[in-house]
Amino acid sequence: MDVLARITKLRLNRGWTDYELAKRSGLPQSTISSWYTKNMMPSVSSLENICKGLGISLSQFFLEEDSGEATILSRQQHRLLAYASRLDPDQYESLLSFLERLNPTASLPSETEDDSSILPAL
Repeated sequence: MDVLARITKLRLNRGWTDYELAKRSGLPQSTISSWYTKNMMPSVSSLENICKGLGISLSQFFLEEDSGEATILSRQQHRLLAYASRLDPDQYESLLSFLERLNPTASLPSETEDDSSILPAL
């Protein structure tokens, strides 16, 4: 796994700059920049800080997305899904619209992808 590419992907998925990632992870932006300019691997403790800033665990960081393995959710993600599963379809669409306006630069699955499995059953 290319650790730096994974950090970049997770950061861009959230619509964050390097500065935002540094701020949330408690690391100097110069440290993060030096990883890329010198093609260095972050230390384990730095990677733990990055994961904390991203709101994921180290195991989630290293989980291959295309491996077919189950996705591990944080406590906050689980809570959000529990609330969303109780919404009727109109409420669900309203919630999605609200979330999209909160962070319009986040890279998320397209609207054409099948999300029927997460919509509440009627």
